[in-house]
Amino acid sequence: MRQAHTVEQVRAAEAGLMARLPEGALMMRAAHGLAQAVADWLGSTYGRRVLLLVGSGDNGGDALHAGALLARRGAGVEAWLLSETVHEGGLAALRAAGGRVVPPGGSQEPRRGARPEVVVDGIMGIGGKPGLRPDAQRALARLEGVPVVAVDVPSGVDVDTGETPEPHVRAALTVTFGTHKTAHLVDPAAGACGAVHLVDLGLDLPEPGVESLQGHDVARLLPRPADDAHKYTRGVVGVRAGSEEYPGAGLLSVAGAATGLAGMVRYVGDVAVADRVRQAHPEVVGAGRVQAWVVGSGAGEGAAGTLAEALDDAREHHLPVLVDADALHQLDPHEPLLRSGEVPAVLTPHAGELAAMLGEDRADIEARPLHFARAAARRYGCVVLLKGRHTLVSRPDGRTRATTTGTPWLATAGAGDVLGGLIGALLAAGLDPFDAASVGSWLHGAAATTVSRGGPIVAGQVAGAVADVVRALPAPLSSP
Repeated sequence: MRQAHTVEQVRAAEAGLMARLPEGALMMRAAHGLAQAVADWLGSTYGRRVLLLVGSGDNGGDALHAGALLARRGAGVEAWLLSETVHEGGLAALRAAGGRVVPPGGSQEPRRGARPEVVVDGIMGIGGKPGLRPDAQRALARLEGVPVVAVDVPSGVDVDTGETPEPHVRAALTVTFGTHKTAHLVDPAAGACGAVHLVDLGLDLPEPGVESLQGHDVARLLPRPADDAHKYTRGVVGVRAGSEEYPGAGLLSVAGAATGLAGMVRYVGDVAVADRVRQAHPEVVGAGRVQAWVVGSGAGEGAAGTLAEALDDAREHHLPVLVDADALHQLDPHEPLLRSGEVPAVLTPHAGELAAMLGEDRADIEARPLHFARAAARRYGCVVLLKGRHTLVSRPDGRTRATTTGTPWLATAGAGDVLGGLIGALLAAGLDPFDAASVGSWLHGAAATTVSRGGPIVAGQVAGAVADVVRALPAPLSSP
């Protein structure tokens, strides 16, 4: 599990560790990890050209000490100081190792014939406010086109929210220390991090507010049939989706549900769509008892009725319900069935749908997805899955999981219908809404990556690749 902690949590953990270590030891651990990551990224050090952008905080100190280590390994290292006050020990170490230092106001221009191969962003630490000062913006503009390795987080992003309201660094690689931060997992800041490499510092950390499932977590959570299982014990998922106007939504919702993760799929809906479902999926049957409902995709004008029917059955039998697409707009945020927990639910909006549900602008949702996913979970009293490049799954108490599997090719019509069916199957198989939504999102993204192989895909292919992803999962661990 990748765990993301707040700045306050990290600082408290670092203070506790520093009290037990010699002075400067923690910074040197970070610097060694940073230097090794830069060396690995470059492929070698001797004769390579590295430029450090150094601010006044400890991240600047990390960059200076790492630069000294790289210089001792044969790299040509230059530091542009962006503050009159920088880490003295790091500055002395870099000079002693033969590094070149350009003070504020000096000629901070790439030397002719010696343009750096990588820039190390040590401008700001995790406690900095969003945005960059003009001098940092000018320095980055002079280095446009040179790949950036960020120290801890790209300078200028909001570390605890993942937001990017002001100018900020865009990195090819981010080397972080001790634990991930929210900005590494949550967009739009996560999109500015590039690849993220974690250097373990041995911090004693509390429970995180944001986390991201990995393959071992999915393997542990995934419901697996017992030796004596039959189709009913494995769960029956009911799908109420599609209409005469949007038959494809019903077919794709069923395709997501019929990936083998539950024992049976029932389709209840438009007669014409039902005929097409049976042709495409002869194993799917009609109305009857279920253990979970998927409702809304492509329901059109019938969305209110299908939602009401699903909620009535869910209330009577205490069943979980996944609500998507057209049915989302029929939900009352004060619906007592959801708020009381009598009907466990997962809502799966994209940014536009969530904007309508909350009365906000779509641009604001996309700029602050973590904030609004949590706000929606609180408002509706149930799990909310906000689709995006890094899909977020939030509970009413604020706990959130970010999905980091997937490919840009997954941005294709019908992919959300498949996701809804897939999560519904996991609900029917016994996972609670939070686990079902986050495991389903992980499998959905991994299946898209598997079938894409770097090229375009359509939604139906994603459903077909889920079985391959499950087969490739690592052996489940006995504990998280």
